[in-house]
Amino acid sequence: MVDYGLPFGKRRRSRLRSSKILIYSKLSRYALVGLIGGIILMFVLFLWYSRDLPEPGKLANAQLGNSTRIYDRKGILLYSVYQEQNRIYVKLSDTPKVLQQATIAIEDKDFYENQGFSIMGYIRVAKDVVLLRGLSGGSTITQQLVKNVLLTSERSLPRKIKELILAIQVDRVYSKDEILEMYLNDVPYGGTAIGVEAASETYFGKKAKELDLAESAFLAGLPQSPSVYSPFSGNKYYEVRTEAVLKQMVEEKYITKEQSKKALDKIKNYKFSQRDTSIKAPHFVIYVKQLAAEKFGEAAVDGGGLQIYTTLDYEIQKDAEKIVKDELEKLKGYRVGNGSAIVADPKTGEILAMVGSKDYFDVDNDGNFNTALSRRQPGSSLKPVIYATALEKGYTAASFIMDVKTDFPTETTGTYTPVNYDGKFRGPIQLRFALGNSLNIPAVKTP
Repeated sequence: MVDYGLPFGKRRRSRLRSSKILIYSKLSRYALVGLIGGIILMFVLFLWYSRDLPEPGKLANAQLGNSTRIYDRKGILLYSVYQEQNRIYVKLSDTPKVLQQATIAIEDKDFYENQGFSIMGYIRVAKDVVLLRGLSGGSTITQQLVKNVLLTSERSLPRKIKELILAIQVDRVYSKDEILEMYLNDVPYGGTAIGVEAASETYFGKKAKELDLAESAFLAGLPQSPSVYSPFSGNKYYEVRTEAVLKQMVEEKYITKEQSKKALDKIKNYKFSQRDTSIKAPHFVIYVKQLAAEKFGEAAVDGGGLQIYTTLDYEIQKDAEKIVKDELEKLKGYRVGNGSAIVADPKTGEILAMVGSKDYFDVDNDGNFNTALSRRQPGSSLKPVIYATALEKGYTAASFIMDVKTDFPTETTGTYTPVNYDGKFRGPIQLRFALGNSLNIPAVKTP
């Protein structure tokens, strides 16, 4: 039998092409069905979560959330976020253009082009959910306004969907300038400062309309995490954040690199000042606020009505603050500039008092910096451990150690010659007196 049709190889390729066309056809149908199903699902979700949404019109008369309060272990109020609420509404026309540009550059560079939400932002959110990273940010200025004023700070999928629906509605109801104006007046800038006018007065002692580039870039960077980027938190993270804002402004061609450099230099050398008598145990309160923000989010801390009861004992705290100040006064002649103290319950590890510096409000002497939590050499805190070890080995409190000049050979520096804080040598001295006077040479010699 002779087959005058297509050669075997060509027939096989033809069948393969037919199979591919069939597969592609099936995939196309599945993709179409999936797309239609996804659209229907989104429509159903929109209807479901649109049932009890607040009216976007409430944005014009937004109310602040409940006050978050921090207490000591006996219920003494240490700090209230809105204890002395500071909020002044200012029109967009009374805010510098450079402040508006800084905010848009760092928060939502496509603000004037988008429809209230960012497709790329939601792609990042979806990716993080798929990779089990949890729900991330990526919100536009409109969405942040909705979240701050109309919704809670809850990080969940239903809240994200509500945020999206409201953002679309708000974008249709208000102009972009109106949305930006409301955002600048409702966003928390740290502590009691709500809105840019209050923030300007709090950090720079001036009206918002008087802000320059450096000050505007600093304020634009605060809302992302006021507790972390505040200059009163005792760190310099605000410098890094301001630099990021300025860099983004350069990329968006709002300013030049030279302008960015000058503005950053100004912020790095700026002397912030703050004195808030309504706050007790300030270093401890800032520490607790940061822990709460890490756990619950900044919005919850600023307006979530949290009632935080801590382990601190304010009576012990006051004694610790006085002791630190008195001891530093005695050590003025020894060029000791600052000090700190932590009182803890050794059985539970609970912090009963935390003094981070001589005066938290003395920013000229790094008062905001919490030396109690900074990484430092253990210093004299090792001495009780050293002597306790000696007692376990058979020494007694009456044992003698020679407090004389002694050279100890080392592998790196050659010779280590410790000295006492007063530069004196006392000869033979009992263990109890060596510890009581915090002498260095006997501590080094103790086995």
